[in-house]
Amino acid sequence: MLTCLLVSTAALLAACTGPDRPPASDAADGLVAALSSGDLSGVELVTTTSADPQSQLTEILEPLVTTATAERAWEVTVAEVGDVVEGDDGAATATATLDWTWPLTETDHWQYTTTADLAFAPPAEGSDSPGTWQVVWEPDVLVPELAGGERLDVDRLRAQRADILDGAGEPLVTEREVWRIGIDKMNLDPDEHEGAARALADLVGLDADAYVASVQAAGDKAFVEAITIRQRNPGTAFTADDARAVPGVSVLPSTLLLAPTSTFARPILGRAGEATAEIVEESEGRVHAGDTTGLSGLQRQYDERLAGVDGIAVNVVPAEVAADGEPGEDDVSRVAFSVDPVDGTPLETTFDVALQKHAEEVLSDVEPASAIVALRPSTGEVLATASGPGSEGWSTATLGQYAPGSTFKVVAALAMLRAGLKPGSTVECPRTITVDGRTYQNVPGYPTSALGDVPLATAFAHSCNTAMIGQRDVVDPGALAAAAADLGLGVGGSVGVPAFGGEVPAEATGTAHAEAMIGQGTVLASPLAMATVTASVAAGERVEPVLVRPDDAFAADDAADEETTADEETEVPASNLTADEAARLRELMRGVVTEGSASALADVPGIVGAKTGTAQYGDGSRQHVWMLAIAGDLAVAVFVEDGDRGSTTAGPLMLEFLTAR
Repeated sequence: MLTCLLVSTAALLAACTGPDRPPASDAADGLVAALSSGDLSGVELVTTTSADPQSQLTEILEPLVTTATAERAWEVTVAEVGDVVEGDDGAATATATLDWTWPLTETDHWQYTTTADLAFAPPAEGSDSPGTWQVVWEPDVLVPELAGGERLDVDRLRAQRADILDGAGEPLVTEREVWRIGIDKMNLDPDEHEGAARALADLVGLDADAYVASVQAAGDKAFVEAITIRQRNPGTAFTADDARAVPGVSVLPSTLLLAPTSTFARPILGRAGEATAEIVEESEGRVHAGDTTGLSGLQRQYDERLAGVDGIAVNVVPAEVAADGEPGEDDVSRVAFSVDPVDGTPLETTFDVALQKHAEEVLSDVEPASAIVALRPSTGEVLATASGPGSEGWSTATLGQYAPGSTFKVVAALAMLRAGLKPGSTVECPRTITVDGRTYQNVPGYPTSALGDVPLATAFAHSCNTAMIGQRDVVDPGALAAAAADLGLGVGGSVGVPAFGGEVPAEATGTAHAEAMIGQGTVLASPLAMATVTASVAAGERVEPVLVRPDDAFAADDAADEETTADEETEVPASNLTADEAARLRELMRGVVTEGSASALADVPGIVGAKTGTAQYGDGSRQHVWMLAIAGDLAVAVFVEDGDRGSTTAGPLMLEFLTAR
């Protein structure tokens, strides 16, 4: 049923009437009120055919009413009423001009004008009535040039969803050819459905009982999809030909928006698919049921940019077609109104496809949550953000919040350099150190040759915890937090994806400050944050990482997952990191490779330096393990949530990543 329209009278020209004849404008106003309410029962109508005006009104305007939402107001108003033309025996005629406005898209309104002929019927002889104005009803009162029997059909003109691009500007997530595999019930006798469904389910790895139930519940002619696989490199234990060998199975070609592989940066890129009811409701009319929309990751975060804007066409359907039901594409006599779609705008990322694939391959057998992040220090471009299978779909690489352990000694070393120490300065590295009754020691297997009074470079190379804690009175918490910020840890930024930038307390005392000196306690970082620290050391200035190239014309939707911690585009304080400080840090990290805990990297081409890290958690029996490395114009962080030590668990992964890249 038609909902109410807004009614206003634009301009009414008084028509010349006799002293007792009501003005024609009253009839025009009555018509507009009736059109607005969708109820013509109160209007005096003159019809020229047997068609029912009320039915015509409902059937003609219903497609427009259902297209325009209740939140948008549409209008029909009286533009003018022309002069009354006198007829014989007291009859008269006039013409009312009506202005219509239909907001059929977010930005474009269909505006048009129609006319309605008004006829004055004089009173019967001897009647006390002054007579009445009647509306001569024709379908073109509603839509210009609409003939009897014609109807309207509104089509959405779909915009082309844009690709997500890689760092080279090539399509990364794009339409790729797939096979839709399922049981076609028309290919089987009813008693064969269950057997075929079980055979297919077993082949593709589905719950056989559940799939059989789906097949049996579907219609007699249904195609019941079991799985969709890529036509090229499906990554499955079976092929499309294997599926075709199952009786009753159909393998249908189609396309889907997909990344190069099924695992490629999946937590970051997310996926697109059929809009959920929740997304449709939240979109406030932008997304409709059945639309392809972003469901997670970048696809969701930048959905409005990628989706573009649908167009619309109001088609006039001939009477003979309208009478038969739904019109087809060729069953349109003319287009009354249209707005072209605006295709989506590609989203540019900085991914290096080969490097991302390689990082994922390196992590493919790691059972705990894990990550590899690689940055290009010279530009800040994030080349790879891989999260291993143990992360179970979570972006450990960008969202993980873990104590960085001894990799944080890069930050502590910067604060110590600023306090006057040099790589050759002597520091004390005892076996243990006690702070407020709590005893700290070095990692198991720490070399005895690096104990005692040693150069800072030696303590750093072998990752002496007690030496760093021993400098807690030289480096206060504020200096430690400032050094972290100057290296990009704990500051805001605009990576372009939800990311955790790190936390370093500016106030701490006792054991809290002691533990902060070795990257534990309340110090937290993500693998991306520690890769940023590494990149800043390599570049000689603070690096601001970027994964989605900035574009002032578009901003990310507010649709990012509320459970994540997103970078906010806040004003970032200037960094005081100097080129000389960075050079000294690279010197310290070089020593970790030449004589310390990252000696396994010594033969890596272009190796500059590294730092290992182990952070105890829980009851102290388990460790997060890390390794940072600089190799040429590459800064890398490797992380495993649960491992042995940085050198023994993260180290081999770093070596594999850097040598086979």
